[in-house]
Amino acid sequence: MKTKIFVFLVSFSFFYSAQSQVLRGGLNLANVSINNDGDVDENNFLASFQAGFIGNIKLGTSILYFQPGILLTGKGSKTQAGETTDATYYRATTNPIYVEIPATFVLKSPTGPVKVFGGAGPYIAVGIAGKNKVEGKFLGTSFKSEKNIEWSNDDPSTLNYEEGAGYGIMKRFDYGINLVAGVELPHTVLAVGYGHGLAKLQSGSDSGADNNNKHRVISFTLGIKL
Repeated sequence: MKTKIFVFLVSFSFFYSAQSQVLRGGLNLANVSINNDGDVDENNFLASFQAGFIGNIKLGTSILYFQPGILLTGKGSKTQAGETTDATYYRATTNPIYVEIPATFVLKSPTGPVKVFGGAGPYIAVGIAGKNKVEGKFLGTSFKSEKNIEWSNDDPSTLNYEEGAGYGIMKRFDYGINLVAGVELPHTVLAVGYGHGLAKLQSGSDSGADNNNKHRVISFTLGIKL
């Protein structure tokens, strides 16, 4: 219930404050960091999606804008050891789906029908669905499983305590930094983005200890001005 209230309040704030909106959708190339430096190393990118609305609020000048939004976005990663033709191989895919609230500050070129822009800002997100898939072979014997992601029941207002933690449970709340750059045309917006997660995925884990197991997402999107 707290999760639904959280999403509703932030969504209402977005639609109330935005002076104009862009309907945005596109491709996510998602991965997860696996070392203390925050790199992804040998993990494979997982193709996913994003779709939603981005607002556009001018902040006093002709070039600075605030762009709140609400997005349905897929994240995650896939790993593989061996090849499907081998007698023994393993493949695992985790594809969580989040409602994400970006709050991006953007600088736009000031004149002309075509504007170049770039910006950055924080995001928060709440997990609502997703699948964990495992398949492979062991000495020629195949195995396969698929199950829904199990989320923690953490209340984000209790900063020093995580409710619902446990082995194999993913943290429901994510947060991080988004970077974006692109071109704004009279009726459309083309953009490339990068989401750098700061919250660890594992329930009960201290996200300040290192940069392991945090979301990394590259996105390519098309926006239609409303």
